Amino acid sequence: MGETVPSPNGSPTHGTNMADYDYLIKFLALGDSGVGKTSFLYQYTDKQFTGNFISTVGIDFKEKRVVHRVPGLDGSVGRSHRIHLQLWDTAGQERLPYFETSAASGQNVAKAVECLLDMVMMRMARSIDVSQLPGMRNGHTTRKFDSEETSGNSGCAC
Repeated sequence: MGETVPSPNGSPTHGTNMADYDYLIKFLALGDSGVGKTSFLYQYTDKQFTGNFISTVGIDFKEKRVVHRVPGLDGSVGRSHRIHLQLWDTAGQERLPYFETSAASGQNVAKAVECLLDMVMMRMARSIDVSQLPGMRNGHTTRKFDSEETSGNSGCAC
């Protein structure tokens, strides 16, 4: 049976099945009032632009499904992931990475979201990979001390 995902107002949204995607990633659009956060989200999800200015009250979101390939550290193309994006629209005035975009023309809209998605997926991959390395436990290095180190002859000046 599919998972029920809550909507922004807390009521359940039916029909979103966890098996339909590998990751649910949420991006929050922050910025001064009137800069085009809502237009940006509509351009990315629907490829539409409206010149009508309607101020967002509270919070809203758009959704989009994408297949994303994480770039490898050597420049190769990595494994693909099915991503369910929730793009949250706020009336806030916070700071997020700076991208010059145009919701009207679509310039850099997809590039900005893809760049953020790359950063999130690479951070997730690094945190998973590092924690699974031999000698690592909970993100910290574990060491076996040999008899020389345990006897106090480790070469430390203290």
